[in-house]
Amino acid sequence: MAESQARVGPDDGDSSRPNNPRIQDVARRASVAIGTVSNVLNNPDLVTERTRLKVEAAIAELGFVRNSAARTLAARRTDTVGLVLTDIGNSLFVDIARGAESSATQAQLKLLLANSDSKTAKQNSYLKLFDEARVAGVILAPMDGPLNSALAVQAHGRPVVLVNAPAEEPQLSSVMVNEELGGRLAASHLLDQGARRLVYLAGFLELHAISRRLIGVRQAVVAAGASLRVVEAPNLKIGSGRELGYQVLQSEPVDGVFCPSDPLAIGVIQAASDLGIAVPDDLLVIGYDDDHFASESSIPVSTVSQPARQMGELAVELLLKEIDKPTGHSHQTIMLDPHLIPRRSSLR
Repeated sequence: MAESQARVGPDDGDSSRPNNPRIQDVARRASVAIGTVSNVLNNPDLVTERTRLKVEAAIAELGFVRNSAARTLAARRTDTVGLVLTDIGNSLFVDIARGAESSATQAQLKLLLANSDSKTAKQNSYLKLFDEARVAGVILAPMDGPLNSALAVQAHGRPVVLVNAPAEEPQLSSVMVNEELGGRLAASHLLDQGARRLVYLAGFLELHAISRRLIGVRQAVVAAGASLRVVEAPNLKIGSGRELGYQVLQSEPVDGVFCPSDPLAIGVIQAASDLGIAVPDDLLVIGYDDDHFASESSIPVSTVSQPARQMGELAVELLLKEIDKPTGHSHQTIMLDPHLIPRRSSLR
């Protein structure tokens, strides 16, 4: 096969191992052209096996690592996409990441993962980082609030797709779940099992998902002629569920509790146990998100499951459409349905 004749020989410079080997050093060590090293790295089918093995040996000897950032700048494109998630400690977002990674791998893309830890400032800093890294596009599970940082990334030619959130900006596509249906499924299940005095142990009611679930809960409660009390939680963790569980269960009669996260539900069950209230005989409890440990709790927790992997997969598919067709495409919102998983905590 034809190879460039402009070789760098072993005597053209110091043959000892440099601290930060460059492609020129690899070419010198292998006694081949710089273009040949480039072909081995990017188009190995264009070189003979003997040459490829010689170049690969030189790469290993020198400890050469290609400069992807420089390569991206030269090509003005990248094979990397960014994924910014709200809380990597929540298995919902872990599953979204797994789905996104699967679709990205099939499309021969690399996925960079960032965790905003439910902090808007951290979310925006990662968006800026991905923008500066010139990723091909970004998938964002956003905090509620203005999406100025996401729109800025998009204005720089990098498409942004939202996941687990509505696209309130018409120039953004999104993949989301029918949260009203999820709230209605949870409340209807408690009501069907005999509960009549329900509590929605809400956290972050200003968040879209939490507030939309409350709409569904109220629809079911009104239809059944039952009562509902809403108590806001400072977060969605076990400790808050336990603390508010003590407060709620000792203040007035309650026979059903719906929590917008499984950790909150586990905290409520722990509080009930400490107070001598039997779950599910005296109190029905249901969570949300089908966290991985919910089924392994001492009392397996009923939950509403979201199609998280599918959300991640579809978000990548939408992103690919925008990458492949930067202009002329139509932004869209894909709405998926959650489903109920009844377990011991709510089954009498």
